[in-house]
Amino acid sequence: MRNTLKTAAIVLALAAPASPAEELAPDDLVKAISADVLAAIRQDKDIQAGNPKKIAGLVEAKILPHFDFAHTTRIAMGANWRRASPEQREQLVREFRMLLVRTYSSALANYRDQVIEFKPLRTRAGDPQVTVRSEVKQSGAQAVSIDYEMEKTDSGWKIYDVRIGGVSLAATYRDTFAEEIRNHGIDGLIDLLSGKNRQNDSRPASINT
Repeated sequence: MRNTLKTAAIVLALAAPASPAEELAPDDLVKAISADVLAAIRQDKDIQAGNPKKIAGLVEAKILPHFDFAHTTRIAMGANWRRASPEQREQLVREFRMLLVRTYSSALANYRDQVIEFKPLRTRAGDPQVTVRSEVKQSGAQAVSIDYEMEKTDSGWKIYDVRIGGVSLAATYRDTFAEEIRNHGIDGLIDLLSGKNRQNDSRPASINT
């Protein structure tokens, strides 16, 4: 689980859209920012050294504005999303977002020499959802397939899930979330996420033991 999350986080960090105002095709959007983020990492010695504030700033600027975290949280919650009140949903999205921020920041601190190769986009005009397929390669390691699940919103294309080797990043949380809800209710899950988010930022972001 932790290795999967780390791989996903690195890929997401390299693939976040460059500007919310750009109206590019979803695959072009993903490709365009990868060079931008790589350049930011290579040009900033503080980021390379693992400066948490600098890394968090890069995550906030390059990644977070371009994800539909409500959609991601719905996937992670599964059927339990319907049981949550509007206030609980808002809290869940906020806490899950914070958890993923820590995951992305940790991954950026560990970035080395990953290379992304994108596959031709298969879509039809007007499709509201598309899958951008890619493969991540690193010297001395087996290539990993990465699929970005994206949807067209009023504010442009958003990433709402990523599949690593066919496994949904959001869905990997579903069993843990469901178990916590069975044992302690939705408020218990919110408390669990909140507690994890307030741990030392230098520790890996994970709700699994």
